[in-house]
Amino acid sequence: SKMDYQVVWQFLLQLADRKLGQCIPARFLSFAFVGGLGVGVHVVVLASLYKSMAISFVLSQSMATLVAMTFNFALNNVFTYSDKRLYGTALLWGWLSFVMICSVGAVANVGVANYFYRQDLYWIGSGVAGILVGVVWNYTVSSVYTWKR
Repeated sequence: SKMDYQVVWQFLLQLADRKLGQCIPARFLSFAFVGGLGVGVHVVVLASLYKSMAISFVLSQSMATLVAMTFNFALNNVFTYSDKRLYGTALLWGWLSFVMICSVGAVANVGVANYFYRQDLYWIGSGVAGILVGVVWNYTVSSVYTWKR
C-alpha cells in the first residue's frame, strides 16, 4: 500500500484545515502538537538525568532542553514541513537555526509569563500566556528562516 504515516498525517491536517483553517492554520496545529510531544520528551530527559543519574539541575535542564528542541526539529521536519523537508547539510543548518530561534522563544516565554505573574494573573494563566508567545514566535520565525522555500 502507498498509504504510510505521512499520508495519514496529511489527511488529518487537511481535515483540521477544513474545520479550523479560517482561524488557525493546520501547519500551526501540527507545530503546536509536536511541541506538546516535545514537552513530554523534555520532562522524561530531565527526570532521567536529574533524578536517576544525579546530574546537577542546571545541566540536566540544559540537556533536556536541547534534546527536546532536537526532537521537535526532527518531527517538524518530517511532519509539519514535509513539503519543505531539509536534507544533508541543510538539515544541520536548519537544526542550528531552529535551536537559536527556539532559544529566543524560550526567553520570551519566561519573560511574558513573569510579566503576567507580577500583574497578579494566576500562575497557570501566566504560564499559558508565556507558552502561547513562545509557540507563536517559534512557529513564525522558524517558518521564515528554518524552512524557507
